[in-house]
Amino acid sequence: MAAQKHHTELPVTQIHLTEDNTQKNASKIDKAAPKIVLATLNARYFHTSFGLRYLYANLQELQGFCEIKEFIIQTRAIDIVEQILATKPDIVGFGVYIWNIVETTDVVSLLKVIAPEIKIVLGGPEVSYETEQQAIVASADYVLTGPADLSFYQLCKDIINDAPLDKKILNSKPVELKDLASPYQYYTDEDLTHRLLYVEASRGCPFKCEFCLSSLDKTSVPFEIVLFLEQMEILYNRGARNFKFIDRTFNLNINTTMQIMQFFLDRMTDDLYLHFEVVPDHLPRKLKELLAQFPEGSLQFEIGIQTFNTEVQKNISRKQNNAKSKDNLIWLKDNTHAHIHADLIFGLPGETFDSFKDSFNQLYHCRPHEIQMGILKRLKGSPIIRHTEAFDLRFNPLPPFNILSTDRVSFATMQRINRFARYWDMIGNSGRFKYALPHILSDEPFDDFMAITEWIFNKTGQIHKINLKKLFELISQAVEALYPEKHALVIEKIEQDYEAAKLKSLFSSLNLYQVTNIVAPSKNKALKRQQQHMS
Repeated sequence: MAAQKHHTELPVTQIHLTEDNTQKNASKIDKAAPKIVLATLNARYFHTSFGLRYLYANLQELQGFCEIKEFIIQTRAIDIVEQILATKPDIVGFGVYIWNIVETTDVVSLLKVIAPEIKIVLGGPEVSYETEQQAIVASADYVLTGPADLSFYQLCKDIINDAPLDKKILNSKPVELKDLASPYQYYTDEDLTHRLLYVEASRGCPFKCEFCLSSLDKTSVPFEIVLFLEQMEILYNRGARNFKFIDRTFNLNINTTMQIMQFFLDRMTDDLYLHFEVVPDHLPRKLKELLAQFPEGSLQFEIGIQTFNTEVQKNISRKQNNAKSKDNLIWLKDNTHAHIHADLIFGLPGETFDSFKDSFNQLYHCRPHEIQMGILKRLKGSPIIRHTEAFDLRFNPLPPFNILSTDRVSFATMQRINRFARYWDMIGNSGRFKYALPHILSDEPFDDFMAITEWIFNKTGQIHKINLKKLFELISQAVEALYPEKHALVIEKIEQDYEAAKLKSLFSSLNLYQVTNIVAPSKNKALKRQQQHMS
């Protein structure tokens, strides 16, 4: 389902209890409760904030005084502040993540200038580690590190009752899953109709991959399966059809996995969509037999490969049976209708340009629908930083804290891979070139596509804002320049891709061959505005 793009001004979600409930709950607290706002900035409108709904679900008697307001990061900070202040809040809690830290910092800074009396509470993974050094923390009143499902409620009570709080940074205690109130009823009807719903059948991860914050977990803990499926039944009966499971290892406990998959298979509809993160080397026969029954368009599997280099896997404490992983990827592609999204990470300690190329080539020949090429990021708290000196890891000091160079990968090489990843996303992952691409790439797809990458970048100097028609032209021209013996066949396949894209212009209008650039006479742009007034 496409994201709705015209919701930048109004908050997506506003959750209230009735006035009767508000009055009833007010009698349970020591004094009149202030207005509480739970806010976050999502990457897109299509996303929902699962964390805020957990906080809201567990606010007990304070819930009637709370409202959830979600925004997207493209909205101006000053407009977000205006909408928050319009609710006259006394406490505002922000969910802070790597994708919204910059924008949330701007919002918090503005709020504190305009309304310094408002108590600002921060929580989320991005402020749970290296907390004191962060600029956003300096502007806030309190920070809750770790799982704040229950601790946010206690902090709000303390603020309301003027309880003495001698600390700014408060460490949340671990929570027992049985003690949590379920958040699922707080997905609105609009969420169910237009947005992706996040759900979790378990928390934590038993694996110790050092680039991931989940490596800090001791194990994976399941929610009680009967109660979980009851919640899924309620959502389904309300009309929910887009479910994204955030479990780090969905197929860890096969019996639980089977129950969940069978639950949805029994309720299959044309518009049901399920997203899972899957461990690639753990697909027993009975699970395979079940997966094969799901129809096209109903399953998406995100499969973390990251690297096939055994030395790099050892460096980052990653356990993976590479042979079995490749066999299972191929089996899934050949025997199920699942959309397979496989991940690689460039910049891991010990990885070289050539070893990454080898991983890409191996993964490409497993034929996943998409290869997501991630660049290593330094997530605060992740153990990857223990390798900083040994491998000369140099990270961007600004979000998204991506790796800039290592002892084996220069900054210039890192930039080449960044461009490769961007073009691969536009060309390889988009599905727009499914007919042409197999005829462009050979048994060494990485080298072939790197040549395409560098040709297009040298031609345009751009990795963004290349329209689709122009991209068709550039690919054809690149093939003509680099692989002239393939060009005639590739043009035939590009025409199939172009027709499938259903663009308005005719295929015959494309410049499929290299042409000499003609320099147009320059115009004085500085005078354009004045001329408009004079004409």
